[in-house]
Amino acid sequence: MKGKKIIVGISGSIAAYKAAMLVRLLVKGGAEVRVLMTPAAAKFISPLTMSVLSKNEVHTDVLDEHGWNNHVELGLWADIFVVAPATANTLTKLAYGICDNILSAVYLSARCRVFVAPAMDLDMYQHPSTLAALAILEKHGVGIIPAEHGELASGLVGAGRLAEPEHIVAYLSEYFKSLNDLTDCRLLITAGPTHEALDPVRFLGNRSTGKMGIAIAENAAKRGAIVTLILGPTSLLPNHPNITTIHVESAQQMYEATTAHWPTNDVGILAAAVADYRPETVSKIKIKKNADEDMVLRLVKTPDIAAQVGQSKTDKQWLVGFALETNNEIAHAKAKLSKKNLDCIVLNSLQDAGAGFGHDTNKVTLIFADGRHAEHPLQSKINVASHINDAVAKWFEQQTNSK
Repeated sequence: MKGKKIIVGISGSIAAYKAAMLVRLLVKGGAEVRVLMTPAAAKFISPLTMSVLSKNEVHTDVLDEHGWNNHVELGLWADIFVVAPATANTLTKLAYGICDNILSAVYLSARCRVFVAPAMDLDMYQHPSTLAALAILEKHGVGIIPAEHGELASGLVGAGRLAEPEHIVAYLSEYFKSLNDLTDCRLLITAGPTHEALDPVRFLGNRSTGKMGIAIAENAAKRGAIVTLILGPTSLLPNHPNITTIHVESAQQMYEATTAHWPTNDVGILAAAVADYRPETVSKIKIKKNADEDMVLRLVKTPDIAAQVGQSKTDKQWLVGFALETNNEIAHAKAKLSKKNLDCIVLNSLQDAGAGFGHDTNKVTLIFADGRHAEHPLQSKINVASHINDAVAKWFEQQTNSK
C-alpha cells in the first residue's frame, strides 16, 4: 500500500462505520487516502471523523466549490477507487451512470481501477435489480469485493455483510501485487479469427472478434509482461506499449508466425479461433454465380497450431489453449488438453448465455493438466483475462523461484 493513491467512497449504509477502520488501515499501510461521502453516508458517520483518519479534506457535495473543481482531478489522481460500503442505490447509480453526487461524479471521471464492496440486507443483495447492476459493473471492468455471510442489521443471517476492512485491504493488496507479477515474462498470444480466401472477394471465416485474446494481452502487459500478439483480421486493436502486434489473415499465416515466435517465449496462450479447413483452390478472379448449378467446395485441413506448439514445448514453457464447445464440453476439453500437450485449457460453451463470440462477457472453466478445475461465473472478458493471467503468474513465480 505504501505510496498508493486511494479514493474511498462511502455510501449510506449502517456499515459505514467500518469505513473508518478501512481508511485507518490504508493510511497505516502507507497509502494516501481521499474520502468521498454521499449525503446519506454523512448521516451514519461524521465527515470530520473521516477527515481526521484520512488526514485529508472529505468531499461530500459535488455542487459546492471544492467538489465541482475536484471531481475530475480526483478521478485522474487515484491509483484505485474503492466504494465501501456500496449500497444497492449506489451500485445501480454507478451501473447506469446516474451522476447526482460526488461519489458517482468521481466514478464517471475515474481512469483507475474501481472496486465496489456491497453491503445490504440479504434479500436486497439477492434481488434481480442488484444482481443486474453488479453484472453491468463487472462488464465495465469494476472489481466486485463479495459481501460476506453473517448476521445483518435486520437481524437476519445470510450474505450481505460488508467485507471486513482487513479483507478489503487484503483484496486490494493482491490487486497491487498482481500489477507486477508478470514482469519480464514473455507471452505469445493468438487472437481473433482467420479468413480463408475463396477468391479475391470472398472468404470462409467465423464469428470471433478477438476480444478475449486482446483482453488477455492487455491485462498481461499491464502486469509487466512482454507480449507478442498474433492477431487475425478484426477491427479491434490493443493499445498497450508492451504489446507487439503481428497481423495475419489466414490459418497458414498464423501458424507460421506462431511457430516462429514460440521458441523465444515463456508462455503461449492460444485464444484465436483458427479455421480447421480452407478451400483447396483459390480463384484468382471473382467466382461468378451460375444460376443452373450448385457450388461445391473441396476443403483441406489447415495446420494444427496447438498440436505443433505443444509438441515443441519445453519443460520451461507453459501452454494454454481454448476450447469452445457445444456438447460434452468437459470431455472434449480434456481430450484436447491431452492430445495437444497443453498445460491448461480454457473451456467455454455456446450453451451458456453471454459466453462465446462477440460478447463482452464470458463464462469459463480452467482445466489444468494436473487435474485441477477452476470454474468462473459469467463476467466481463476483462475479468476473465485476469483470472487466466493469475494462473500464468502462479506458474511464472514457480519457475522464477526454481532458478
